[in-house]
Amino acid sequence: MSHSEENNIEPAATHAIFNQPPALENYNLFNSDKPLQNWLDRYGQGVPLAGLKDHGQICGSAEGIQWGFDANEQRPRFESHDRFGHRIDHIHFHPAYHSLMSLALKRGIPSMPWRDDGASHVVRAAYNYMQNQLEPGHACPLTMTFAAVPTLKMTPEIADIWLPKVLAQDYQPANIPYFEKTAVTIGMGMTEKQGGSDVRANTSIAKPLGSPGPGQLYSITGHKWFLSAPMCDAFLMLAKTEAGLSCFLVPRWREDGRKNPLLIQRLKHKMGNVANASSEVEMRDAHGWLISEESRGVAAIIEMVSLTRFDCMIGSTAGQRQAVLQAVHHARHRQAFGAALIERPLMQNVLADLQLEVEGSLAMTMRMAAALDKSNEGDEHERQLLRLGTAVGKYWICKRTPGHAYEAMECIGGNGVIENSVMPRLYREAPVNAIWEGSGNIQALDVLRVMQKSPLAIEAWLAEISTCQGDLPELDASLHALKKVLSNQADMEYRARDVLNRLALCFQLSVLLKAGDPCVAEAFGRSRLAAPAPVYGSLPTGLDVEHILSRV
Repeated sequence: MSHSEENNIEPAATHAIFNQPPALENYNLFNSDKPLQNWLDRYGQGVPLAGLKDHGQICGSAEGIQWGFDANEQRPRFESHDRFGHRIDHIHFHPAYHSLMSLALKRGIPSMPWRDDGASHVVRAAYNYMQNQLEPGHACPLTMTFAAVPTLKMTPEIADIWLPKVLAQDYQPANIPYFEKTAVTIGMGMTEKQGGSDVRANTSIAKPLGSPGPGQLYSITGHKWFLSAPMCDAFLMLAKTEAGLSCFLVPRWREDGRKNPLLIQRLKHKMGNVANASSEVEMRDAHGWLISEESRGVAAIIEMVSLTRFDCMIGSTAGQRQAVLQAVHHARHRQAFGAALIERPLMQNVLADLQLEVEGSLAMTMRMAAALDKSNEGDEHERQLLRLGTAVGKYWICKRTPGHAYEAMECIGGNGVIENSVMPRLYREAPVNAIWEGSGNIQALDVLRVMQKSPLAIEAWLAEISTCQGDLPELDASLHALKKVLSNQADMEYRARDVLNRLALCFQLSVLLKAGDPCVAEAFGRSRLAAPAPVYGSLPTGLDVEHILSRV
C-alpha cells in the first residue's frame, strides 16, 4: 500500500492548464490586418484581393508557422566536397526551407513588378510583408532576385538569357548549371573583409578573357567576406578592372558546364537570420560577365541597393507587426489582477504604443512602394522622394525594430523568452535589417550626400510633408524645427542622425494624416512629435487606445 493510500490522498494527477493563451495559428494574416487593407485600398489601384487573402491564410496557418520553426531549428549545412572528392559547394537545407521558398517563388514575390502580367510594387510589398512574418530568413534570396532585375537589364546580352529565368514563377533549387534550369535565383557579393561598406576598398581583380566590354566574360580572382545566399544560381559582384570598380554577374557553373571556381570557405554562424545561408568565398579565376561599362560598378549596383533597402523596410515592418500580434493575442487571453491583461490601462498604453509604431512603419513603407510605381511611370516628384526615401526609411524603421521586439516580448513575460515561442526569433532577427545593406551611419551619410548633390530631393520631401500643414499642431511645429535644422549646415555630419530622425517622423505623420486612420494619425503626432518618450508605454492621456488596439 502506498503512502498516499494510507492517508486517503488521491494519487497525483497532471494539474489543469488554465489562464494560458491558445496558440496563435490558423488565422488569416491579411484579413486581420486593417492597416494593410487601408494602404492597399489607397495605393493598390483596385487590386483583386483573392490572392492576398489566400496568401494570408497560408502565412497564418499552423503548417506554415511550423515551416518557420523547422527552418530555423535545422540550420543550413555546408558540404564542400562529395564522397569522391569532387568540389560541389553544396548547401543542405531542411525541407521546410524549401517549402517557404517554393511558396514565395510560385507566388511571384521576387518577379511580380517586373512581369508583363505581374502586379505593382504596392501589391508585391503586401505579399512580401506577409511572407516575412512567416519567416524572414528566406526573404534574403527573394529580395536579391527581385532587386537584381534593373541591374541585369543594363546589359541586353545578359538580360536576354537570364531575365526569363529570373522572372519565372517556379522554384528549382538543384545545384546544376543555370542553362539546365527554367527558373533561377540571384545572390549578391559586394563586401570584402578589409572594406565592408566601403566597397571602393575592394581588392578583387577582374581581367577580360577576350574582348573587354559589356556582356563579355572576365576572369575574377579575390574574395568576398559576405556572399549572401550562396545556393543561388548567380551573383552580382564588384571587382576591379584596369578602368576601375566594375559589376559582374558570376554564375555557380561555367558556360561549358564545369563548376565555376567560386569556392565557399565557410557559412557564417549568425545570431539571427539563421534559416538563410551567408558565406565567405574565394574566387580563383571565376568567370563572370561584365554588367554595363567598366568602372561603372557602383552606378550599376546602386538601384539594386536601393531596392534591397526598401525590402529591409518591409522586413522590419513585418517583424513589428508580428511582435504586436503576439503581444496583443497574449494580453487578450491572459488574466491578471482580476481582468484580462488587455483591459488594464497600463498594458493598453504599452500595446497601443507598439501598434502606433507599426502604423507609422507600414505607412512609410507602402508610400515608398507607391513612389516606386509612380516613378516608373515617369513622375519626377516620386523619383525625387525615392532618392531619400529608401535610405531614410531603412534607417528609421529598422533602427526602431529591436527595441520594439523587446517591448513586445516583455508584454508576454516569461513565455516570450522560451524558444518554442516565436518571440526569441523575432528578437534575434530585429537587428539584422538595421545592419545589413548599410548600417545607420551609412544611411545617414547617403542621405547627406543626396541632399548635397540633389537639392530637389529634399525639396520634394519637404513639399510632401507641407501638404499637411495646419492638420495637426505637432506637425506644424516639427516641420518648422526640421527646416531650421536643415538650414544650418555646420557640423551636419555630426548631427546627421538627428536630421534623419526628424525627416522620418515628419514624413510618417504626413502620410498618416493624408491617407491613414485619423485617430491613429493624431495619436502618432502627439506621442512621437510633441514630446517623444524614451520608452514604449508613455502615451499621453486622452487618446482612443481601444480604437488603436482594434486595428491589430
